Amino acid sequence: RPCFTTELHSKIPAPQNPDSFLQFVMILDLLVGLPGIIMALWIFCKMKDWKPHVIFLFNLVMADFLLLISVPFRIDAHVQGGNWRFGSLWCRVNLYTLSVTRSASIAFMTTVALNRYVKVLHPHHWISKLSSVAAMRISGLIWVVVTALRIPLLTTNVRHESETKVNVCRSFDSYKVIPKPLYLHYVLYIFEFILPWLVLLFCSIQITFHLRKRRIGNREIVRNAIRAVMVITTVFTLCFMPSVVTGLGSVFFKSSSYEKCKWNQAFMIGIGFTYLHSALDPVIYFFSSSTFTQTFKKSTDLTLLQKMSRRSKEEDDFDD
Repeated sequence: RPCFTTELHSKIPAPQNPDSFLQFVMILDLLVGLPGIIMALWIFCKMKDWKPHVIFLFNLVMADFLLLISVPFRIDAHVQGGNWRFGSLWCRVNLYTLSVTRSASIAFMTTVALNRYVKVLHPHHWISKLSSVAAMRISGLIWVVVTALRIPLLTTNVRHESETKVNVCRSFDSYKVIPKPLYLHYVLYIFEFILPWLVLLFCSIQITFHLRKRRIGNREIVRNAIRAVMVITTVFTLCFMPSVVTGLGSVFFKSSSYEKCKWNQAFMIGIGFTYLHSALDPVIYFFSSSTFTQTFKKSTDLTLLQKMSRRSKEEDDFDD
């Protein structure tokens, strides 16, 4: 819905169309993210050495997969002009899944970066020698925490009639009275970005300084760690910062209805960037794990060799 402002008794509509942008991003997310996740799962199935960072990355893949399952329903709602056709219960389940996967993705991105940080700066610390079993327990704990914190979304009827008389399914909307359980959801939405983002910046700075001070030893390991943390920080910032900044702007900068509407539109565009992380996360898999990269190369080389072998055999059979 366009924003309007009155100037000299005329109405000037805003040029943005956040719904179209959201549709485009979600479709792009499916087209790019789904093949990336299928490929990642295929590579993980071929892995024999499941180190802690591999376990954390696998859980990140699962969070992305759950997100993509929920996206088609959001696309349908936007195609229908915001109208949610799947009932109140599925609306809650859908928003709950979206929020849990966002929280889980943030948690596992941060965990992978912290793992790289500890490996480089504190190689003799007990955390650096974390076992695979311990990594599985940590992953399980993360899932328990993120699913428990988002339970208010399951207990709150967020499907409601909008100003345009359409049944919308949104946790962030212009409620006349905001349901109390949603306040926890809003607070978590902001702080689950800010705190991990500060942690990622800290890890990036510390590893960079460590590389500069290091004159001897395996500098390549440190460079790889910097590369991994920087990639995670870049994807994290690009995908999660826009919605938080514009969301806060819509709360604190609303001197007029027109300005509030503009901030709300900007927030919807920011939400679009949030969906992009599942399409960009495959980049994290490659830069964060040499095991993942090596398995990918071996698998693709083997597949190529098998194809060449079959083709050669077919040619030999034809010649005979």
